[in-house]
Amino acid sequence: MPNDAPLRYELRVRGHLDQHWSTWFGGLALTREDDGTTTFRGAVTDQAELHGLLTKVRDLGVTLISLTSIDDGDVRIPRNSNGDSPSGSTRRG
Repeated sequence: MPNDAPLRYELRVRGHLDQHWSTWFGGLALTREDDGTTTFRGAVTDQAELHGLLTKVRDLGVTLISLTSIDDGDVRIPRNSNGDSPSGSTRRG
């Protein structure tokens, strides 16, 4: 039986985007990171919406750095100087 609950995703792009782009990205929360990237986080209802978000990244002309499925139990790991997490992934809390 499929789970109809929206999944949460984190999209990370190169460069700092202004807060107004949050609306264009379906209301996802936008965070300007200290490493010069922008992170969008929020619920995505289905694969069609996810592909639509990826199309917006392409149309905006920014570089997609990562796309991660997240949940409320995910804990953010600090990134090292080259922007990678020390373990290479997100740790569950």
